[in-house]
Amino acid sequence: MTRLILFNKPHGVLSQFTDKGNADSPRATLSDYIDLPGVYPAGRLDRDSEGLLLLTDNGKLQARLSNPRFKTEKTYLVQVEGAPDKAALTALRKGVTLKDGPTRPAKAHQIDPPDVWERDPPVRFRKSVPDHWLEITITEGRNRQVRRMTAHVGLPTLRLIRWRVGDHDLENLAPGTWRNA
Repeated sequence: MTRLILFNKPHGVLSQFTDKGNADSPRATLSDYIDLPGVYPAGRLDRDSEGLLLLTDNGKLQARLSNPRFKTEKTYLVQVEGAPDKAALTALRKGVTLKDGPTRPAKAHQIDPPDVWERDPPVRFRKSVPDHWLEITITEGRNRQVRRMTAHVGLPTLRLIRWRVGDHDLENLAPGTWRNA
């Protein structure tokens, strides 16, 4: 029987079970939160990103969830610095050209600030620069892709929460906790 785990990865946690190469100052890893043998992440979230990370013991499912050719939708709640305008949102929707090539078109729209947990550490606040929230859905998963896309359109990312992967979301899942799908 295939096991699929939904984990709400907190900010600052690595998307791996060990922190090789940083013995002097170990960082938090999945093993600090999940003690289940034989499950592995289906995709990654950067250390400074938060939200839904799927783990499974099934290699085929892992590939289907994380390989861009399967076009699994991943939805992010993104707090950006600045005010998104029509041109920025249109560019995200059409796809932007990054250093590693053009992105696929994304679903992107501005949203009200979501009712989510406080981040630790908190996002920096600057009175002189407004921030807004976007909901962005992509079907790829390149390294730091959403952050690079928002920066490309002049909206640096302050906070990034992956809310949904395919049919699975973070509803009622607190940071640092997991449940079976």
